[in-house]
Amino acid sequence: MSVTDIRMISMTNAAIFDLDRTLVLGSSAAVFQRHLADVGLGTEYSIPGMGAYQKSYEMLGENPLMMQVARLFVRSAKGWPVGSVTSAAEAAVDELLGEIPGFAHALLDQHRAEGRKLVLATTSPHAFVHPFAERLGFDHVIATRWLDDGAVYTGELDGEFLWGRAKRDAVRDLAQREGINLAKSYGYSDSAYDVPLLKAVGTPVAVNPDPQLTVIAAINGWQIRHLDVSPGVAKFAGRELQHWLRPLARPELIPNARFDIQGTENIPADGSAIVVFNHRSYFDSTTIAMLIAQAERSARFLGKKEVFDVPFIGKLGEMFGGIRVDRGTGSTKPLEKAVAALEGGELIAMAPEGTIPRGPAFFSPELKGRWGAARLAHATRAPVIPVGLWGTEKVWPRNVRIPNFDLADPPLITIRVGTPVELKYKSLAKDTQRIMTAIAGQLPSEAREHHEPTPEELVLTYPPGYSGDPEAEADRRPGTNT
Repeated sequence: MSVTDIRMISMTNAAIFDLDRTLVLGSSAAVFQRHLADVGLGTEYSIPGMGAYQKSYEMLGENPLMMQVARLFVRSAKGWPVGSVTSAAEAAVDELLGEIPGFAHALLDQHRAEGRKLVLATTSPHAFVHPFAERLGFDHVIATRWLDDGAVYTGELDGEFLWGRAKRDAVRDLAQREGINLAKSYGYSDSAYDVPLLKAVGTPVAVNPDPQLTVIAAINGWQIRHLDVSPGVAKFAGRELQHWLRPLARPELIPNARFDIQGTENIPADGSAIVVFNHRSYFDSTTIAMLIAQAERSARFLGKKEVFDVPFIGKLGEMFGGIRVDRGTGSTKPLEKAVAALEGGELIAMAPEGTIPRGPAFFSPELKGRWGAARLAHATRAPVIPVGLWGTEKVWPRNVRIPNFDLADPPLITIRVGTPVELKYKSLAKDTQRIMTAIAGQLPSEAREHHEPTPEELVLTYPPGYSGDPEAEADRRPGTNT
């Protein structure tokens, strides 16, 4: 074995992260500026163009003109006490931690668990970012350094201004010193000006990319991620599809149904939650999507694999962040994805029944649920929000392939959103019962009364072309876990 081979075996891998608009959502400069002001340094007036720089940067990302403004920052720091800057940087850490998007922590933990060194590589001043990187457990920090005489900063750089190729070169120097194999490392950045760095690693990832990097990533086949939403969710101009479509998700724009909605305020304005609803129709997904939009939230829907197999519809579902469930495999991947979404602060929407009840089961006043919602609640402690739907089957009965369009007298759909279900977190079965009871409690009184369906009503509950045994449907209930 050659010396080169031995050295390659001993090398480690790394995950290299840019800071602004990558690891934190916006520009860290605004946070540092406020804390510098608290110690009597760096007012808006002593840093030329800082306000305009921050606004432009947050909207469009980096460009050479902005970097020239950033270069001037070091001159403004002439005479600043080193100790005061350190105090401001340490005070800024908690605020910066609040700017980290929901899925970034999980990504850092994943790389750490897989044995990679964590490297923060940023143009920002080292004096500012070091306490933040230290709190997050980064192994190395590559950042622009300011020269000081031991007491105050001189207004000059200590080395190069680390931007573009200079940042890449600094990463290469670190890799050589620390035995990091860049060819097997990951790089994360939002900026086209970090392309030299991204090309230097084996797995480049464009995070919240600016327009130029979006094109470059697409041409090169690089992964594009947004760490404030689940992996795979598409964003355009900084917002996901569900956000852009909210203005269209209005009751008055759905002409074949009328809606009576109450309790929307029970859906949390932010943070994780599990929205659960009873399943009566193919129209339920449209109804719940409209409800979530009315709450000004986005949600990750759990859906059967058959939906994701439909051309165009399936791809659209993936771009919305839908979670594919193949009930026949027993795979835990849907549960794991849903847990990750909740841990990232997102909403999950699901029907615990798993499918629309058929035949006599459709008319039963007792709702049966699978354990999935309870499992998610037990794993994450996210609140479970019960939603009762009534009347959706009048818009789209199960026995037809397209919804009804009675525009003269559209059916009424009632939507009731309850307060979070009180769970005990001891038994999945019992907590599932509590969830289903809470959903049933949001339904009108007629839903809780025994109803003997007519043959005509039963037909409406079967799929098109149904040829099974209607008598057997009494024992074929959704919501089993065996």
